[in-house]
Amino acid sequence: MDVIRLNNMVFYGYHGVSAAEKETGRRFEVDCELEADLAPSGQSDSLTDTVDYVAVYNKIREIVEGKAFSLVESLATTIADEILHDFPVFSIKIRVRKMTPPIPGTIDNIEIEVVRRQPDAEKILSDNKE
Repeated sequence: MDVIRLNNMVFYGYHGVSAAEKETGRRFEVDCELEADLAPSGQSDSLTDTVDYVAVYNKIREIVEGKAFSLVESLATTIADEILHDFPVFSIKIRVRKMTPPIPGTIDNIEIEVVRRQPDAEKILSDNKE
């Protein structure tokens, strides 16, 4: 399977359980790995035959910066679900890092990773036929 990776995207969001996190926000880093069939675009050299990773980036930014979640797990799951819904990909792996989490002690970040598969194979097949 072919892979598209968007690495170390940086956003500012208001996700967390504590009132301070919800009020002041934190920096979040996101990695996204998409499994897709890149053979058609490799042959055609056409954006219409691939996953538009600018659109993927914009969708992730919209979710991280536009919504508020108590749990990073919910944030990562929402990103995965919306990308699978909106784009012709077989699977997605999302890693979300909350930088400087409110944990007493020295820690750079916490990271959540979720992996999801496309539940609707017809979606991928119909997207590739258009």
